[in-house]
Amino acid sequence: MDKLIVHGGATLRGSINISGSKNASLPILAATLLTGEPCIIRRVPDVSDTNYMIQILSALGADVERSSGTVRITCEEISDVAPYDLVRRMRASICVMGPLLARKGRAVVSLPGGCVIGDRPVDLHLRGLEALGAKVEVEGGNILLTAKNGLRGAEIDLRGTHGPTVLGTDNVMMAATLADGITIIESAAAEPEVLDLANFLNAMGAKISGAGTRRIVVEGVSELHGVEHTVIPDRIEAGTFMAAAAIAGDGVRLNRVSREHLKAITSAIEESGHRVEFNEAGDSCVIHRGDQTRGVDLVTAPYPGYPTDMQAQMTALLATTPGISVIKDTIFPQRFMHCAELKRMGADIKVDAGTAVVRGVAGLSAAPVMASDLRASAALVLAALKAKGSTEISRLYHIDRGYEHIDEKLLMLGANVERVKD
Repeated sequence: MDKLIVHGGATLRGSINISGSKNASLPILAATLLTGEPCIIRRVPDVSDTNYMIQILSALGADVERSSGTVRITCEEISDVAPYDLVRRMRASICVMGPLLARKGRAVVSLPGGCVIGDRPVDLHLRGLEALGAKVEVEGGNILLTAKNGLRGAEIDLRGTHGPTVLGTDNVMMAATLADGITIIESAAAEPEVLDLANFLNAMGAKISGAGTRRIVVEGVSELHGVEHTVIPDRIEAGTFMAAAAIAGDGVRLNRVSREHLKAITSAIEESGHRVEFNEAGDSCVIHRGDQTRGVDLVTAPYPGYPTDMQAQMTALLATTPGISVIKDTIFPQRFMHCAELKRMGADIKVDAGTAVVRGVAGLSAAPVMASDLRASAALVLAALKAKGSTEISRLYHIDRGYEHIDEKLLMLGANVERVKD
């Protein structure tokens, strides 16, 4: 098991390229199950989550070739049973459910296990697929979906307790592409990753309108065909490096970004006293660390609001920002496990009922810390960049789920980090 040692105090300078979006790649990879023709997907990040999805597709019978961020997939003859030993490793594997059901009329997918950042039920996925005509049974830890007479269009509301469901929207949208008639998805997730999936499906021959808004309309077609597609930039990786530049940088440039997707993150960085300059095209930016920094109040919300996936990283930045910051996570109120580890490094944070109150301290000190989930591990890396001494971060496999070669990118910017075997 790897761990990362971060020697604090180095100044970040230079430029890096942001990878393709993990959260867009996963459903797009799953969507290749909808056709027997070859699909080519570019800028798929080399992270363990995409590797698991590719293993699942291979186990289902897909022919997969991968090289340098490009994945070629042909799903000519596929099974309708997703194996438990692979599905259990990644909750996002649930998004094979919709395309398998649409293509095969049947899908058997293991019920995802628990999640360290709180309950993330699949009931909205199942409600949406049931509305399309699927019969849902749960037995032996598996979800069994059948649609003997095919799927049919329906009007579906995917409103959840904590806002729209991204993967649920993906699953229903994919299933509806081959359904008979028109499907209207109300309270749909509007995230850029959902729009990227819709663009991929439309290129395959689907008829989807409204993606990127709360109301998506899908007109079912009889078949889909192969296509080539380039995945959008990863806005959470971009936001993480924006926070890193604000913590320990001196003019860091990020290439392959999308200004439009980063509005809420950029606003929070700027509100805390730092400067972000985009080029005219909006696909590159430079972050300048501010001299007069200050605390901010943040509330996470579905897109276009501030993303819950950037809550932990911003907490790390605000830990050494003068003043008081208040961070409320309305999406995953339990998602503050990183705060206990940041406190071990000297941060002053109090967490209560889904809200963290952060009092900025003058500096942090190195300590052995443990990653609890993907974004929490990124927060610990960011805090360690500024901390005095060498911080050891264990359970690095969490960060490898969603950040492509984060240690190599930090080294390119001048950080002093090393990956070692635990």
